[in-house]
Amino acid sequence: MPDIPDPISEAHRQWSARWPEQADRMAAVTSVMRAQQLLLGRIEAVLKPHGLTFAAYEALRLLAFTRTGTLPMGKMGTRLMVHPASVTNVIGRLERRGLVGRAPSPDDRRVVLATITPAGRGLAEEATAALNEAGFGIAALPAEHAAEITAALRAVRVSVGELPEE
Repeated sequence: MPDIPDPISEAHRQWSARWPEQADRMAAVTSVMRAQQLLLGRIEAVLKPHGLTFAAYEALRLLAFTRTGTLPMGKMGTRLMVHPASVTNVIGRLERRGLVGRAPSPDDRRVVLATITPAGRGLAEEATAALNEAGFGIAALPAEHAAEITAALRAVRVSVGELPEE
C-alpha cells in the first residue's frame, strides 16, 4: 500500500476539533461502512466465477440449510434481513438459471414458496467451499479477532434496537 494517511483517522482528527463528543461515533460508523465495502468486494470476487452475487449466494445457502430446501419468500426476507422486493428479485434471477423454483404454497395460495433445485444445491456447495477456502475475505485475520468483531457489532445491533439486550 502507498504511504498515505488514513482518511478515517484524518476525519476523526477534523471531527475532534469541531465536535469532539461525536468524533469516535463518526469514526466507528465510517470504519464499518468502509470495511463493508472492502469485504463485499472480496466476497463478490470469490463468488463471481460461480456466477453469483453475495445476495444470490445467501439465498441459495439459506434454502440449502433447510430440511426440505423450501421456504416461504416472506420468511426468506426476514431471515436474510432484506426487503421482500430484494428477495423477489434475487429468487427471480436464480429461477431463470434453474437454481431455484417458485410455486404457490399448497396450504395457502397467497404464500409463494422458493425451492432450491439440485443444480442450486450443487452451486451453493461449490460457492461455500470457495468462500471457506478464502476465509470469507479475511483469512489473515485471527479467528479470535473475528469473534471480537462479531461481538462488537452485536452490541451495535442491540444499541439501534434490532436485537434485545441480553
